[in-house]
Amino acid sequence: MTTLRDTLPPPVQARKGINFESILQRLDDHGRPYSRDVLSEVYAFTERMHRDQTRRSGEPYITHPVYVAYLLADLKFDATSVAVGLLHDVLEDTLTTKESLAESFGGDVAELVDGVTKIGRQAYVKRDEAQAETFRKMILASARDIRVITVKLADRLHNMMTLEHMAPEKRRRISRETLEIYAPIARRLGMARVQGDLEDLAFFFLYPHQYAELDEKVREKLRVSKDAIDRIHGILRKRLGAAGIDAEISYRVKRPYSIFRKLHRQDIDLDQLYDYLAFRIITADLKDTYAAFGIVHQTWRPLPGRFKDYIAMPKPNLYQSLHTTVLGDGQPFEVQIRTREMDAVAEEGIAAHWRYKEGKGGGVNGGGGDTGILWLRQLLEWQQEVQDPRTFLHQLKIDLYPEEVYVFTPRGEVYSFPRGATPLDFAYRIHTDLGHQCSGARVNGRLVPLKTKLQNGDMVEIMSSPSRRPSRDWLSHVATSRARSKIRHWLNQQQKREAEGIGKRLLEKELRRLRLSLRRVVESDDMASYLQAEGLARIEDLYQRLGYGKIAVRQVIDRLTGDDAEGRVAKQAASGPIRRVVERLLAPSASGPITVKGENDLMASLAKCCNPVPGEAIIGYITRGRGVSIHASDCPNVRNLMYDPERIIEVEWAKESEESVYAVGLSVHTQDHPGILARLTEVIAKEQGNIKLCKATTVETGHGLIEFVLEVRNHGHLNKIRASMQTVSGVIDVQRRMHGSRADEGMYNSLD
Repeated sequence: MTTLRDTLPPPVQARKGINFESILQRLDDHGRPYSRDVLSEVYAFTERMHRDQTRRSGEPYITHPVYVAYLLADLKFDATSVAVGLLHDVLEDTLTTKESLAESFGGDVAELVDGVTKIGRQAYVKRDEAQAETFRKMILASARDIRVITVKLADRLHNMMTLEHMAPEKRRRISRETLEIYAPIARRLGMARVQGDLEDLAFFFLYPHQYAELDEKVREKLRVSKDAIDRIHGILRKRLGAAGIDAEISYRVKRPYSIFRKLHRQDIDLDQLYDYLAFRIITADLKDTYAAFGIVHQTWRPLPGRFKDYIAMPKPNLYQSLHTTVLGDGQPFEVQIRTREMDAVAEEGIAAHWRYKEGKGGGVNGGGGDTGILWLRQLLEWQQEVQDPRTFLHQLKIDLYPEEVYVFTPRGEVYSFPRGATPLDFAYRIHTDLGHQCSGARVNGRLVPLKTKLQNGDMVEIMSSPSRRPSRDWLSHVATSRARSKIRHWLNQQQKREAEGIGKRLLEKELRRLRLSLRRVVESDDMASYLQAEGLARIEDLYQRLGYGKIAVRQVIDRLTGDDAEGRVAKQAASGPIRRVVERLLAPSASGPITVKGENDLMASLAKCCNPVPGEAIIGYITRGRGVSIHASDCPNVRNLMYDPERIIEVEWAKESEESVYAVGLSVHTQDHPGILARLTEVIAKEQGNIKLCKATTVETGHGLIEFVLEVRNHGHLNKIRASMQTVSGVIDVQRRMHGSRADEGMYNSLD
């Protein structure tokens, strides 16, 4: 009988029987100096701390830190990294303290282990906040030593290798997190091998049927193409040898997830994908790379627009290579040409580029002009301006998915940006003040709107005006986290100033009607005691809370006067627009499925754009006059709300009746197979889901799109339905519909 492990990707099947001696052997193989006595002491300590612990698989827990350390040794990291790999879980999963770790193995090791350790969840109400704060801590720790991230990547890779022992829902959650954060971080650091392993494992656990089907089809294509591959390899070797070019020639098949993503992005079948195969030419020096490139183009006809010179213009993660796609034997194939040093960086990224010297100089801030960690420096800069950890994590995910374009300054300096970047991104990249004061832009000498998307090779010149200020509209015109965080920070500060002024006027007006002096009340001991009790550092913080409508003026006055002034104050309520918002917010509301933490009378409603369901992570946002709007944490619209964390409010699901149901939209991408709609509806009925609306369309490429609106009981019920739909033969993907357009809303409104 075939088990899940029998079908796991190659990363899991390889490297059996790893032990402590295997780690030392890899360090020897790569010529990395180490002290056997020190590492033996570290191993003995780890084994002692984890002695009574086991993994979900039933294996002793020590197998996990040993494998993490082996991965780090295999990636050619130093002995300190290997030691941290062995120790990386002792602070989190044992009673070991950071102080005792420093005493035993030194401060550097203790700091690195602490940087990898998760934030304690008991301090946070929500898992997503703990996750966000963990990543923030990891980035900050990388300011001192970038090895924190590489140890974390090795830790995640081994966890993915043993993920089959987890419950199905946990497997899917961890796999999504891996695809969204860890694999892109590996790509940003140029660690292609780690990135590919993480992606393939996550792909397998998210879509096992699609993985198996794709893997079989690729193997079949290789069997059919074997003669052509051998012929191309022979021609390359002969032509390069005749030209006196010493080169290593190999070929590789693109990774399963890479193929899957390309098929999905271009909406094609595997039969229509021709460049799944790539030949790699590794030369001895730089001049031979361009000479080999010329020979390839002389031998086969190149496809227009498919040549990329990453040697002259390296990627931000230091990747360098020549890429071209040519037509041979009637079939396109890709050729990559680079030197041995470039190949090492391409495969291992920062692991090959960054060589530590006695554990020093490994920090992001100590790297001088090294562009390989420029992205981490930028992360460190803008994360300091983002106070809310969930906002930071959301922006991190966005920043991890760029497709670079390269643009020039008037002086000829080159900057890379994610595809979709605008002159505003360019301005903020140069200087924050230039971004704030940006009044216009010239691209290639021509005046263009600020929302114009930059293209490769554009020359950009920014015009500024001291009177210019950012607006909220700018958030929709930028693509980089740096620009977005700077704009949000400015808007947030501006709103705080406005709220402070409004709050001060509201309090002063109420006090004046009670014949009290604002100055005397502010300077009184009662006010100092009130601020301390509320956890407010300054009177300005109280003004801001009043201005935002987070607290009523009458509550402040009651606490300060020591008696019930509510009757008097209520008759003399202020009439400003913010006050009217507060009054509407404080209107009693019917009990519903949402509880606003710390408040009993705030009106709350589910946002139409995402229609969250019980059990799903949610965020509350104080609207202007419509109470608290409840969004799913991963709703696309939340990104635009996060610029003002002051209006975010904690909410939770109330205990709901079993009879309650919620409408949720699903988009199912399928192959155009007969009867697939019938099989899907059968699965939905079996899982006790109710179909309220169904729309099926066929696209020209032989694929189908089926859109459902289902009634479900809670988030667990929804996930169960999605997982069952994913098992239907011919289903490519099942996605939750997050609605933002009028057409999407109309799909729901038709149910009313």
